[in-house]
Amino acid sequence: MAKYRNYVMAKTIEEAYALNQKKSSVIVAGNMWLRMCGLKKQTAIDLSLLGLDKIEETEDAFVIGSMTTLRALETDSALDQAFGGVFARALAPIVGTQFRATATVGGSVYSRFGFSDVSALLLALDAEVILFKRGAVKLTRYQQEPWDRDIITHIRIAKGQRAAVESVRVSGTDIPVLVCAAARSEAGIRLVLGARPARAIVAADGVDGAQMETFEHIAGRTAFGDNLRASAAYRRRIAPVLMERAYTACREE
Repeated sequence: MAKYRNYVMAKTIEEAYALNQKKSSVIVAGNMWLRMCGLKKQTAIDLSLLGLDKIEETEDAFVIGSMTTLRALETDSALDQAFGGVFARALAPIVGTQFRATATVGGSVYSRFGFSDVSALLLALDAEVILFKRGAVKLTRYQQEPWDRDIITHIRIAKGQRAAVESVRVSGTDIPVLVCAAARSEAGIRLVLGARPARAIVAADGVDGAQMETFEHIAGRTAFGDNLRASAAYRRRIAPVLMERAYTACREE
């Protein structure tokens, strides 16, 4: 169980950023996975008062506040209509409704969890992370960077994409054994593999039916690992099936 000596409800993003520059501080976000890790910090910083829990639609994108819960993403009607219900399908298997009503998208993205269905889907959708100091950074880049002291304020997702997610789990609400997210845009189809069990990565990008490698070849050049849920060999064996299913779903009108 995580332990904090001070709990601060930041009144401005500037205050939160200043507090977070100390190594003895931590942003708690939803505080779901964080509270179970045994972390001991001087100061916990809560962003709940900063209005970062909104999903805003612009002409060409959705801008999602970092404190938006996974449940809000799952049930938002505008997101559902724009992306064909893929957020509901991707997020519904995560633990349970009560958990998703508290866990935040910013917490998932910042943590770079290897098992994250959220990160896999956002990577496929070529999302941008909006940071307080650095500004906009592509998630493909941010996902591979080390943890730092900047604060995620928003996630931006461009419209005009069709997406699909496929996963394998030992049980319905368990962490995935492997997850494949795919999204189709004007540039082609992007395939992302997550729960390898390392951080999600783009396995293939900008492909179409005439030019793409076989799914077996993509799986063969992708690094997989072992953990208690599955072996690397098993993940490599099922990856082509998940990629083909996600790819096919993206191509369907």
